[in-house]
Amino acid sequence: MKTTLKSWLGASTVIASLSIAVPSAYAQENEAEDSSVQDTIIVSARRRDESIIDTPVAVTAVSGDILEAAGSLDITAVQKFTPNATIEVARGSNSTLIAFIRGVGQQDPLWGFEPGVGVYVDDVFFARPQGAVLDIFDVERIEVLRGPQGTLYGRNTIGGAIKYVTKPLNMDEAQGNLRFNVGTFNQLDGIVTGSTPIGDKFAIGGALAKYTRDGYGKNLNTGAEHYNKDILAGRISAEWHPTDSFRLRFSADQTQDDSNAKHGHRRIPSADGAFQVTDIYDTNAGAGDSNSVETRGASLTAEWDINDNITLKSISAYRDSETTTPIDFDTLPQQDFDVPATYEDDQFSQEFQVQFNTDKLSGVAGVYYLDGTASGQFDVLLSSFGLTVYTAGEQEKENFALYADVSYDITDQWSISLGGRYTEDKTIADVQRDLWLGLGTPNLDPSNTSSTFLVTQTGYQGLERKDDQFTPRVSVSYEPTDEVTLYAAYSQGFKAGGFDPRARADLDPLGLSQQGFGPEIVDSYEIGAKGLFFDNKLLLNSAIFLAEYEDQQITVQQGADSDNDGINDTFVSSVFNAGKSTYSGIELEGFFNATDALTFSGNIGYIDAQIDEILSAGVNIADNFVVQNTPEWTGRFGFNYVHSMDAAGDISFNGSVAYRDEYNLFNVENDGFAAGANAVFPQGGPALDPDSATLFDASIVWTNASGGVSLGLYGSNLTDEEVPVAAYNFVTPSQLGADSAYSSFYAPPRTVMASLKLNF
Repeated sequence: MKTTLKSWLGASTVIASLSIAVPSAYAQENEAEDSSVQDTIIVSARRRDESIIDTPVAVTAVSGDILEAAGSLDITAVQKFTPNATIEVARGSNSTLIAFIRGVGQQDPLWGFEPGVGVYVDDVFFARPQGAVLDIFDVERIEVLRGPQGTLYGRNTIGGAIKYVTKPLNMDEAQGNLRFNVGTFNQLDGIVTGSTPIGDKFAIGGALAKYTRDGYGKNLNTGAEHYNKDILAGRISAEWHPTDSFRLRFSADQTQDDSNAKHGHRRIPSADGAFQVTDIYDTNAGAGDSNSVETRGASLTAEWDINDNITLKSISAYRDSETTTPIDFDTLPQQDFDVPATYEDDQFSQEFQVQFNTDKLSGVAGVYYLDGTASGQFDVLLSSFGLTVYTAGEQEKENFALYADVSYDITDQWSISLGGRYTEDKTIADVQRDLWLGLGTPNLDPSNTSSTFLVTQTGYQGLERKDDQFTPRVSVSYEPTDEVTLYAAYSQGFKAGGFDPRARADLDPLGLSQQGFGPEIVDSYEIGAKGLFFDNKLLLNSAIFLAEYEDQQITVQQGADSDNDGINDTFVSSVFNAGKSTYSGIELEGFFNATDALTFSGNIGYIDAQIDEILSAGVNIADNFVVQNTPEWTGRFGFNYVHSMDAAGDISFNGSVAYRDEYNLFNVENDGFAAGANAVFPQGGPALDPDSATLFDASIVWTNASGGVSLGLYGSNLTDEEVPVAAYNFVTPSQLGADSAYSSFYAPPRTVMASLKLNF
């Protein structure tokens, strides 16, 4: 694997060192008449619009045009454009997001666990990962901020932020577009967007998208499509500008995901040998195929320019979601390890902001409040024991914060930024765990009257904890020329504690689980350089970072023997705070405009991520754990060539190669188990952790001379690489049930899509 990486880097180092790119710059290549990179890439990473060159933070900005040129369909596409980031669909899900940046994130999407990477849509924070795999339509750009966020944003996040910025309404004239996609696996999509002014002070707009696709595989047991897509999404918005200094924007969105349940690919045969290993996208699951995720939200943003220097802003938002899904851990027809589940969440947030900008002083300050609830319930059906473990719970989260970030220009070249945030976080939790005789409970299926309640293993009600923290940020930047910015920054990140939603009170004689797990804190140090070179043909961004992590929240689940008969008949969960972890690395991004027609782009990320200390009975057991979802190396190299055919329009050719090193899916390494190591599965099992992977994408797009019609052909994963992105493991080191779970979930195979877009 390391040899493969060296070969890939050796072949591309010369080019990449000259063309490591911020993809959003790509959107300007056709506007550059002198083959220069225009210093007009505007981001709002610091809650004010400014050039990416002048922004002393590590941020990747990917324009909607570039995402469209690459044939990107959902937010996980920005993973390729962002160094040291893992942005994937969660295991057993179609629309739940797993996001890690610089080694920090959230693997377990169950209620009770806070995301380490925040997702924002037009400055509205998504408190839960369910429904956060956002489809890309009507998007202006997506920004990915790396490192702790808290002095600039309403809701603090310890690892970073993904900002989804929708297109503003056109207040001057009506506009719209239609897009139709057809592709492999019977893909058929339709997207329509548009807006129109009503008078000279009011405008309305909307977007509607329908995505359908057959599965990459089949459920061989039921005949249903597996890894299919069936999503309907819509958004409406309105803007009112009653005066030149006051603006109101309302938006509402709703998404219904009725794609079939995703059960995964079993990597070993069944214990009795009746079911052998299938194709990687097929399953033999018997838990059911019906799956539903519904998300909706609304927000109202008001802005008032008091004068040329001061703007007041209010952001009010509400969101909720509902999920009903069956999870088949064993991926076999019997109910040996099946988990029907439901989840619900809702949130209300209110943010008040003041933005100010003078000749020397600029910044933002705000007050933020969030009140949210996340809840759910699920049955664990264990047919080999005739038992069901019922788990339910609710966690109420109340967050209040004061934050500010101020920049002062000491001279024309030197500036300093100081920021701070005070956060109060309150959690109230109910945790319920019952053991039933029989399969299924009336809690999830009221018609089930055959099961008998046995015992309550956990019955916590109203557990409460409060965490508060002041987190500072300071940065110094120096501009030796108008085209170059150097900066150094320190920031502290904070994520509150909580309660394990799977806690076992009957195995906790000291009652430690009632105290919950504590908060985690990271101290992040970063130096960076951004600049334009070679007559503004080359844009380079670079960052070197060091993050010292304390009390990292680690989650582990495994099978357990409740009656000491030598057979695991239940499972236990533990959440604890690792003492110390250290993450350090380098990130390079750039854009090279070789000619008026030819541009190159790319990025390289390297990270050394280590868990240094986990104390158990005074002994450091850190060597037993690893950092999850964090490849050591990531990289991408791409090009775009535009050929003018004069009156016949333009034709553009795009190509890219993206590399990801091997990495661990969980905090415990899984490199498989040898033949004879497990009595139930004596043949052994392959590694679940992914190997390194290199993906090739390409597209060709024709646009007519007026820009009103474009026709494109897009290919993704052209070499048809098999890339696992998630897994379940309950076979080794401890097995649960007769067949247990040993399965993987995969990124899409090779796909080809044709797209027709009409602008009007």
